[in-house]
Amino acid sequence: MRKLFVIVSAAAALVTAACNTVAGVGQDAQAAGSAISTCADGGPC
Repeated sequence: MRKLFVIVSAAAALVTAACNTVAGVGQDAQAAGSAISTCADGGPC
């Protein structure tokens, strides 16, 4: 039973870390898109 708990806990930690990583990549892509758009519109690059 303890082994199962350890495995489930490790899997939950990995899933949580993966979600945070994907969210961070999305935020980075959004920031890059905003910067490119601002520069293309003649704003500060």
